[in-house]
Amino acid sequence: MVGFLEKWRRRRILKRKLIATASWKSIIARLPFLQKLNTSELQRLREWATIFLHDKKIHGVQDLVMTETMQVLIAVQACLPILYLDPSYYDDWIEIIVYPGQFILQRTYRDEAGVVHSGQIVAAGEAWSAGPIILSWEDIAHAHYAAGYNVVIHECAHKLDMLNGSANGYPPLHRSMKPHIWAEIFSQAYATFCEQVEQGIAIGINPYAATHPAEFFAVFSEVFFMQPQLLTQHFPKVYAQLALYYRQDPAARCIL
Repeated sequence: MVGFLEKWRRRRILKRKLIATASWKSIIARLPFLQKLNTSELQRLREWATIFLHDKKIHGVQDLVMTETMQVLIAVQACLPILYLDPSYYDDWIEIIVYPGQFILQRTYRDEAGVVHSGQIVAAGEAWSAGPIILSWEDIAHAHYAAGYNVVIHECAHKLDMLNGSANGYPPLHRSMKPHIWAEIFSQAYATFCEQVEQGIAIGINPYAATHPAEFFAVFSEVFFMQPQLLTQHFPKVYAQLALYYRQDPAARCIL
């Protein structure tokens, strides 16, 4: 529950700094997946994004200048997953770092034989536990939303996953949800998807989801919001669990 002081603080922010109407309409027109939201949902999203922009610091690096429109574009997409949750779900981090394009990450991992390897990978996004989110502006500005791709939602899903520790595909669930059902459905779906990827069966979902349960949750969260009907077709039980978790039903919006 949000306390009295927090409600008061939010009212002050919204009164003073609500995202300007012209900027808001421009962003909504640019993001087709938001146009299915009803008037009440759009108003709440505008308020949550306003609070997000007040509470977070969004910095460009490598000479990237973050305009107001760019920041609003990020905030709106970041707040879609918490539309029916609360901005407090993002309280344990305050910064977003934005590169002009994809960036290089140094990775260290231990293989099945116990041998430690290190190397570099090119990434479009990264979420650090209790730290910043790092994003590629090129991947935000030129995202193929119709293909279910959304790097902002992906990294925010990791942040939600990390609320109870390391990202592992098992975020803290609501009291009304059954952890053993979530674990069973996601474990079976992950195994099925990994097998499909191994066999070269393409169903329109990014095969990167097969690299780790945390990535499975993040990628499937992208698809949940971007291409919900694809998820209801191939993984209806996963869709149902995500609908319970996010307290949204994007597939129902698509048929209105």
